[in-house]
Amino acid sequence: MRILSGIILKLLGWKITGSVPLTIKKCVIIGAPHTSNLDFFIGRLVYFNFGVPVKFLIKKEAFQNPLGGLLKRAGGIPVDRGKRNNLVDEMTALFNNNEQLNMIVAAEGTRKLVTQWKRGFYHIASKANVPILLGFLDYKKKEAGFGPAIYPTGDFDADFKIIEDFYRTKTARHPEMFNLSPKKES
Repeated sequence: MRILSGIILKLLGWKITGSVPLTIKKCVIIGAPHTSNLDFFIGRLVYFNFGVPVKFLIKKEAFQNPLGGLLKRAGGIPVDRGKRNNLVDEMTALFNNNEQLNMIVAAEGTRKLVTQWKRGFYHIASKANVPILLGFLDYKKKEAGFGPAIYPTGDFDADFKIIEDFYRTKTARHPEMFNLSPKKES
């Protein structure tokens, strides 16, 4: 899959930049911007190209079709977005029970325009004591890959400023659907 994904990305004109540092065995990877179904496919090719095993959170409805089995084999973890759950605790336990785990989270929570990013990615990384790696797709430059690793300090606003500054330079497939505001704690 590594060779095939590299060929497909090259044929599509995508350049890969950055990498998951070898010293990082566990991390939460932000998948952003996320404004199109195409993001998933290009992103998955990128991870295959790097040879990085990943898990990713995806709405449970995506598993209720013939492709559900493929999503699970590709690393999908179904999430019920319609009810409050203890997802942070469940994902923290998953990190604690694995020696290596790279988990992709679309901080926007959907492909639609949102006024605020969800904070779950931050809470998972903080509670599991793992870094947040900034994964990206930039459709304007046709670049995909990884930016810096952010180690949560507990000061969300300061940490999010670094995240926001990084993603502000990235162009979504549908730029009008991409917003960087963090969700306020309730």
